[in-house]
Amino acid sequence: MIEVKNLVKRYGDHTAVNNISFTVEKGKIYGFLGPNGAGKSTTMNIITGCLAASEGSVTIDGHDIFEEPKIAKRLIGYLPEIPPLYGDMTPEEFLTFVAEAKKMGGGYIGSRVREVMETTGLTDMKDRLIRNLSKGYKQRVGIAQAMLGDPEIIILDEPTVGLDPKQILEIRELIRHLGETKTVILSSHILAEISAVCERVLIISHGNLVANDTIQNLEALVPASNTVTATVKGDKNAILEKLNALDGVLEVKLLKESDGTVDLEISVDKEKDMRDDIFFAMSDIRCLVVSIQYKQASLEDIFLALTDDGIIPDEKGNVPDAEIILEKTLGDKDQTEYSEMTDEELKAISEEGEDEAADSEGSPEGEDNDGDDNNDSDNDDDSGYKPLFGGN
Repeated sequence: MIEVKNLVKRYGDHTAVNNISFTVEKGKIYGFLGPNGAGKSTTMNIITGCLAASEGSVTIDGHDIFEEPKIAKRLIGYLPEIPPLYGDMTPEEFLTFVAEAKKMGGGYIGSRVREVMETTGLTDMKDRLIRNLSKGYKQRVGIAQAMLGDPEIIILDEPTVGLDPKQILEIRELIRHLGETKTVILSSHILAEISAVCERVLIISHGNLVANDTIQNLEALVPASNTVTATVKGDKNAILEKLNALDGVLEVKLLKESDGTVDLEISVDKEKDMRDDIFFAMSDIRCLVVSIQYKQASLEDIFLALTDDGIIPDEKGNVPDAEIILEKTLGDKDQTEYSEMTDEELKAISEEGEDEAADSEGSPEGEDNDGDDNNDSDNDDDSGYKPLFGGN
């Protein structure tokens, strides 16, 4: 469906995209993943014909995006990171305007606009000014405009940034629904966002494509064991003997020994957190545990390893193979953003918010408490959202 060959984009001496090639097959949901500034949006803009490439080619269903832009662009629906919306229009007016700009048939416009509003959950908001909508609903308007013209490919750039847990769940659900009939490319810097909805992931770092694989195959790269690092004061031989005898300990490595204190790296069963067992085992032989830390290997660690800032391209712009990169020690990472959470975690937070909303009084979405005609979208209450497609 999409074939990218040797794509390069330079801005003066800076190379934003460095000789990347990949193919997107029809009917799948692809994740385009990388940290901020990695070159994701630049690549997206080139694929959609919004930006010229320095070198390379992009073909959409056999049509070169630069040589046959009109034909190629008709096959693509694009949602930029900041949706290009007109705040003084209603969703229905804006979508009708976009449909006319795309030169859809006049008799077809009304029914298609109603259809995409229904699919994106905008019907109840069709007559409100876009500037008065919450960010979640604005994002839906942006996705709806990308769907107009019935394109074969939907490209979404960071579609859930800044949304609350309920909105994120609903946008993810919408993306899955689109993937039933369309080829979808979802750009994000959050791994959980990609793994929640995508079948295949492309990982970009420093403008280079460092991985192109299925989620399942990337998960297979996660080490089969987790790691406990510990500093223990006592007899080295007694400590090693006791630890090696523990059920669930797979391997013990001595990292350092100094003044009666040993630093250890302990590989443990992936299904068990062995810190308590290790602490009490050391207590049994009267050895003091100075420090202990548990590192749980995850798919997030694979992403962090592949996109590490310390991985610098060589003089030809190449980075090491994924397998070489992943030999480095994998660390852990706290999840601090809603977009980084799984569907189950988001549902728990969303349900908690609904319980709190039920105990308090508030204005309907899109209406102010201060009595004026302006609406501050930051204060919008999205607790009235209904799940799309019968979801819970």
